[in-house]
Amino acid sequence: MKDIAQRAGVSESAVSFALNDRPGVSEITRDRVRRVAEQLGWRPSTAARQLSGEGTATVGLVVARPADTLGVDSFFLQLISGIQEVLAERHLGLLFQVVEDVDDECAVYRRWWAEHRVDGVMVVDPRTDDPRPDLLDELGLPAVVIGGAPDARHPGLSTVWADDAGAMASVVDQLYALGHRRIVHIAGLPGLAHTERRIRTLRAEAERLGLAEVRSVTTDYSDAEGAAVTRRVLEAGLPPTALVYDNDVMAVAGVAAATELGFSVPGDVSVVAWEDSALCRMVKPWLSALSRDTVEFGRTAAKELTSLVDGGPARTVQVPVPRLISRESTGPCGA
Repeated sequence: MKDIAQRAGVSESAVSFALNDRPGVSEITRDRVRRVAEQLGWRPSTAARQLSGEGTATVGLVVARPADTLGVDSFFLQLISGIQEVLAERHLGLLFQVVEDVDDECAVYRRWWAEHRVDGVMVVDPRTDDPRPDLLDELGLPAVVIGGAPDARHPGLSTVWADDAGAMASVVDQLYALGHRRIVHIAGLPGLAHTERRIRTLRAEAERLGLAEVRSVTTDYSDAEGAAVTRRVLEAGLPPTALVYDNDVMAVAGVAAATELGFSVPGDVSVVAWEDSALCRMVKPWLSALSRDTVEFGRTAAKELTSLVDGGPARTVQVPVPRLISRESTGPCGA
């Protein structure tokens, strides 16, 4: 501050007022101080901001999933890209941590709050019986729930959600139109809110259309489980004619497993992946997939969190429904 004051020809108190957007200096002085500060490479001190009660300039993201399943998960990579894009514009840091389960995640939130490590957090993978929203309300820690239910109500939490039910209904309708009556949904982790929504929607659509041979099987999202479940259901007495996978990695592994068993895709079994990615277009046949702008999903979540941190109200924001892109892996039912 002393260096800036000397070069700008003002007092140190004027520098403080100008750099902290406080009244007490003219706009001309404020602009001159900021130009000098930029020339000198000045940046606000996170430690000083924290001591003065102005925040940490950092937000947090904790993921409670097996670490070995995240490296190949295109959804999380794109989501974080969108989040980081907005945070970079605001000169905010992202504190990221992977933990074993939700209990560990809650412990991280308590520690971050006690240590004043973050100004807010982004919550992923909402659960059907989720302790995190109540805890974050209790701590008074601003948060955005990514993929939460649109009817969730917590005073300090915003929700950014996608219509998983509508997306699943569109997949079932498309497969039904192609003549498929035996459909297996190879789902993600049990207990996740979006997994349960997709399972419920599949059941409801099957009942509406009078389909008896429709079911869901949960997994850990990994390629190993995707392949193992695929082999199990295809080796059953009456195998499905269509498979719907909850991510692209399992779908690719499923196509390989089906081919090894002598099944043709899509001649014998059609395949749909939930998350479209480059991976879906790097295999033969190209995979039909539900597509959405996941980077924009991340941007929206980060914007909602920065709004909360700035004192804005909690909101519920819906992103566009994922749309089904039909490619080579789906076709008319041959059985």
